[in-house]
Amino acid sequence: MSDTVPSTHVVSINHDRCQGHSRCCSIAPQLFDSDDLGFGVVRGDGLVPEDLLDKARLVVANCPEFAVTLKRIAKAE
Repeated sequence: MSDTVPSTHVVSINHDRCQGHSRCCSIAPQLFDSDDLGFGVVRGDGLVPEDLLDKARLVVANCPEFAVTLKRIAKAE
C-alpha cells in the first residue's frame, strides 16, 4: 500500500493460538480485554488509534503464542 493512500491498522487475535497469557491485556488494555476464561479478546472493532500503534506493535512482538496480528488496511473515506 502506498503512503499516499489513507490507512489505518487493525488488531486481531487467533483464538486457536491464544493460551491466555494476558500479555496483550497488560501491555495495551485500551485495545485488549480477556474473556471469562482468561483468553484475550479485542476491544471494539479492533481499529488501532494512531497514538496506540506502538503499543499494538509491542503486543504483537510479546505474544508468546504469536496469536496477535496487526494489519494495515485502507481507511474508508
